[in-house]
Amino acid sequence: MRHGDKIKNLGRKKAHRDALLANLATALITHKRIVTTLAKAKALRTYVEPLLTKTKKGETKEQISHQHRVVFSYLNNKAAVKELFTVVAPKIVSRPGGYTRIIKLGIRPGDNGEMAMIELVDFNEIYGKAVKTATEPAKKTRRGRPKKSAETAAETLAAATESTSTEAAAPEATSTENKAAE
Repeated sequence: MRHGDKIKNLGRKKAHRDALLANLATALITHKRIVTTLAKAKALRTYVEPLLTKTKKGETKEQISHQHRVVFSYLNNKAAVKELFTVVAPKIVSRPGGYTRIIKLGIRPGDNGEMAMIELVDFNEIYGKAVKTATEPAKKTRRGRPKKSAETAAETLAAATESTSTEAAAPEATSTENKAAE
């Protein structure tokens, strides 16, 4: 039994599991989103988010190069480490955490495995546009009429009296036309 065991074994030994997660993390960093099983996506999230946090640490060149070496020891892929530090890190620097999103996709027809898409949050164009519009002030709605200034109130009053005088003249004209038609 696995009481209190927080490691998702994924049916693999430690070396196989580490290689699997390193390859999935490399693919995620390179392609910004991947489709895999839900269990692998959840395990990948706990594997890759600390690596993404490491890219934000470091003020001096020594600290930055140390973080490069630490991340490379997990990923074992120079291209993915370079992509992570040059492309991904500047986008996530202001985010306090939660760099990935898991979206369930349903079941796989062949073996009924539950599929999911895991993606880097800051690289989704669809949700990114919603965030940009959210920074603009939202329209305020009220239950009642908005209060008008004195100038607009006077203009509205003048327009209202003008429209009532034309409406009053219009029914008289139609009534005389009806009498003439009879």
